Amino acid sequence: MTTTPTPEAAAPAADATPEQRLHPLSWLFVLIRQLRQFIVPLVALFFFGQGDRNELWPLIGVGVLALGSIWQYFTYRYRVDGDRLVIRSGLLHRSLRQIPFARIHNVALHQTLLHRLFNVAEVRLESAGGEKPEAEMRVLKLADALALETLLRRRSTGSADAATPDLAEQGQLLLQLPPGEVLRLGLISNRGLIVIGAAFAAASQVSPRLIPNLFERVGKMLFGYAGSHHFGAIEYALAGIILVAGVMLLMRLFSIAIALLQYHGFRLQQHGRRLTVERGLLTRVRSSVPRRRIQAWTLQEGLMHRLLKRRSLQIDTAVAGKQDDPRGIGELAPVATPATCDALLQHLLPRAQWPLAGWTPLHPQAWWRLWLPGIVFTLALTAGLGWRFGHWGLLGLLWLPWAALAARQHARRAGYAIDGQLVAVREGWWSRHWRFAELDKLQALRLTRSPLDRRFGMATVHLDTAGASALSPPLRIRFLADREAEALYQRLAREVARRPLRW
Repeated sequence: MTTTPTPEAAAPAADATPEQRLHPLSWLFVLIRQLRQFIVPLVALFFFGQGDRNELWPLIGVGVLALGSIWQYFTYRYRVDGDRLVIRSGLLHRSLRQIPFARIHNVALHQTLLHRLFNVAEVRLESAGGEKPEAEMRVLKLADALALETLLRRRSTGSADAATPDLAEQGQLLLQLPPGEVLRLGLISNRGLIVIGAAFAAASQVSPRLIPNLFERVGKMLFGYAGSHHFGAIEYALAGIILVAGVMLLMRLFSIAIALLQYHGFRLQQHGRRLTVERGLLTRVRSSVPRRRIQAWTLQEGLMHRLLKRRSLQIDTAVAGKQDDPRGIGELAPVATPATCDALLQHLLPRAQWPLAGWTPLHPQAWWRLWLPGIVFTLALTAGLGWRFGHWGLLGLLWLPWAALAARQHARRAGYAIDGQLVAVREGWWSRHWRFAELDKLQALRLTRSPLDRRFGMATVHLDTAGASALSPPLRIRFLADREAEALYQRLAREVARRPLRW
């Protein structure tokens, strides 16, 4: 919150610390951040300019930005005042910002390669409310940033040693990813698609015809080579298989490279009631969040996970900003063995007795409801193929048995479980997930019935928590018998009503 100075606010507490400034080079990092979107035109002007005086006008804007960055350094102050952090900025337009330690839920330290060269870091303080961080400090000395993080962590938990932060405090190490595990993460993930998509987007910005022309030239070259060597059907099939395998291999190599850049040196530590994650090869990110701010948990297990005997553990947290922000904590275990994930959950949820026992299956006819979208898709596909290829289009009906098998397997594995602390849902066949939350974290319940659900005598119970990511699987119990869904809804409603909501 931003306030105007009052006599009470201006008087420092007895244990207040002196005001401190940002790092002397903070103006340079702020300037670089502001010039990031103009760097390409400026480089082109410097190397390819024609010497016209009019080309020098953009340098005036650069000078204004530089003066603004220096102004921010000289007018930005912060200090610790009792149970809060006080930030003062501005000279003509003054701002006094007081942030109670209890409001700070996440402390994120960010270091690019340039930051690491100068031994500095950006510090961002986040809360559970609002879309923006409570404060961003660009930049502090690394020692000052770590000291501030430790101080805020201890003050927020009411530690008696809050006034004397120990920079050597390492906390309890819960998980560390060696290089071999990071390589497995690259094989499991599909982050190579991000690189290819970004390359296509950049190429289309340069020239809309660049990608079509490239495909046209490559196609002519390949088909010309195949025609000159008189390829038959078998040779064309082998060439197609090799081409697809090459593209998949390239994507996996990109995924491995991204995983190494993002997750090299991954460490999950516990400092009292806070969890801290540190990761990154060139850019190091260190972020911490109180354990109580975790709203929901997700265990992911795709096909590649099972082939490598691994899982991923993700969380939703009630903090400001976007859940997919690279500086936040979204993964406690990007990749780990099932036993490691279970041990981590048992440590962090000691009262829940994970893994849960006594999973309840869905409605006996749930596989029909899961099969219906496959039937509609197959009929539409067959109609389109029949219109284009005649009787050969009937081969599209071969998708029906596969869709039925997938629906049966999905329904057979799906279910839910509830104990005194957790409500959990499991879904999926090829790609499986377990989604669960503490009963204290449930914020809303919904009981829904679609027209098809009413026809089959089914209902779905939706469970809402704070901080749910749009990319996370929904926390819902689908395709239950009407009476079972109603009884479950009433049971959970009573549990939620008698428990205080814990953010």
